[in-house]
Amino acid sequence: MTFSPISALSPLDGRYASKLNALRPLMSEQGYMHRRVQVELAWFTALSDAGFTEFKPLSPGARSYLTGLVKNFSEADALAIKEIEKTTNHDVKAVEYWIKSKFKDRPELESASEFVHFACTSEDINNTSHALQLKGARAQVMLPALDGLIDKLRSMAHQFAEVPMLSRTHGQTASPTTVGKELANVVMRLRGCREKIAAVKLMGKMNGAVGNFNAHLSAWPKFDWEAFAQRVIETPEFGEVAGATTWGLGLTFQPYSIQIEPHDYMAELFDAVARSNTILIDLSRDIWGYVSLGYFKQRLKAGEIGSSTMPHKVNPIDFENAEGNLGLANAVLKHMSEKLPISRWQRDLTDSTVLRNMGVGLGYSALAYASLMAGLNKLELNEEALAADLDAAWEVLAEPIQTVMRRYGVQGAYEKLKEVTRGKTVTAADLHGLIAGLDIPQADKDRLLAMSPGSYVGKAAELARRV
Repeated sequence: MTFSPISALSPLDGRYASKLNALRPLMSEQGYMHRRVQVELAWFTALSDAGFTEFKPLSPGARSYLTGLVKNFSEADALAIKEIEKTTNHDVKAVEYWIKSKFKDRPELESASEFVHFACTSEDINNTSHALQLKGARAQVMLPALDGLIDKLRSMAHQFAEVPMLSRTHGQTASPTTVGKELANVVMRLRGCREKIAAVKLMGKMNGAVGNFNAHLSAWPKFDWEAFAQRVIETPEFGEVAGATTWGLGLTFQPYSIQIEPHDYMAELFDAVARSNTILIDLSRDIWGYVSLGYFKQRLKAGEIGSSTMPHKVNPIDFENAEGNLGLANAVLKHMSEKLPISRWQRDLTDSTVLRNMGVGLGYSALAYASLMAGLNKLELNEEALAADLDAAWEVLAEPIQTVMRRYGVQGAYEKLKEVTRGKTVTAADLHGLIAGLDIPQADKDRLLAMSPGSYVGKAAELARRV
């Protein structure tokens, strides 16, 4: 079978492939290889600047050539590495051999080729490559998608700040709110998660087979390898600093590790993404419910079919797809956050195969964010339906009436309202008759008599506009 999206095992590379084009170059195996090449050459270049007699600083021409290997890394390069791996049966060694093959007929680089992967264990390359993948995905895909949703929801919160809506607690009618205020709640929750995702420090270690710089010190015992490794890891990536003569990785140095970086930061990052996804599951279900109640209509798309047998239907499929994909995302993300910080003794290989699924967890998240945005863009508020529900729920005014009664010391206020309203259909006339007979100041009577379910929204509008 020839591989194509229609034969893909995962829907991320099949049915939904076109929606994840921005993530694929970063989180695919090709993206992983790309970052491995970047890390190897960053280390190699830095070694040339370390002051060793045996490895002189690289010329500007050599540096430019190495930079080009990274910047112009292509699918053909990735396939060439895979071809080498057929012989080595070791993916990092295949990258090393590919780099050395690119030194051919370049005497300056050929003579220094043994400094490629010098004193490194595979995990020195892998852990930093994973961090660079996550760095790119976070900055280029995940945060922009979340920012788009936050901006859209904030715009809707402002637009509908004053549109009253019947609340439902435990599924039952409750004190009214506004549409904008309910959306503002989600904005504030998402903002908090977004800040946590952005704040996670992406860690990297380059300290050898068991984290002690054993091999490094065997070659140059008096050299400060720890400080050197920290410089490589924390110096900004090439191209980030104008006129830089060398380039690093732009990560945060991890000074203590076994063979692998502990992955605690990954757990923190994946948990933060999963938390935002949980909030968006909550939103998806609520919007789905509001569409079902008729509070929102969905704009029609020419040619689109809602049901194979019921032509009238306009299904809230974007919110359903979002909910499903957010659940898949969280299943993967939560497994990774629980599994990755655990490694037997100085290392086992269980993290390696799990880490290859980072793009799956982020991919289902990104897919869901796109579905949610599509769904939100189709919504049209049905203010008539909102108003009709409010007008049929005068019982919600039992709360303000009994609260004013309590202010003036009317005994049994709660119980009197309970008797009038609980489990009954309540009309405006019922409540007005009760209010008229209360022993409270006339100004408060007038205020209660003027109140309707649609006007009893507290500070909801103000809170919505303020977000």
